[in-house]
Amino acid sequence: MEATARMTSKGQVTVPKAVRDALGLDEGDSVAFRVEGQRAVLARIPDLLDLAGSVPVPAARRGASWDEIRAHASKAAARRSR
Repeated sequence: MEATARMTSKGQVTVPKAVRDALGLDEGDSVAFRVEGQRAVLARIPDLLDLAGSVPVPAARRGASWDEIRAHASKAAARRSR
């Protein structure tokens, strides 16, 4: 897909509807820009709540406090770096 837009004197660009639809962008969504040579790539930044449930949690770990989770992650990272 290709779409064009015009930049205002304030440096603002309206993302064309076809692009918003293709990326699933809605009012209030965050986007990221990455410059690749003479091009800019626009990407939707997912809301963290959209990711809820995307990582399976073992039954033994469910309900753990954040402190427990951080401690476990730190110990696992230390073991991996040895």
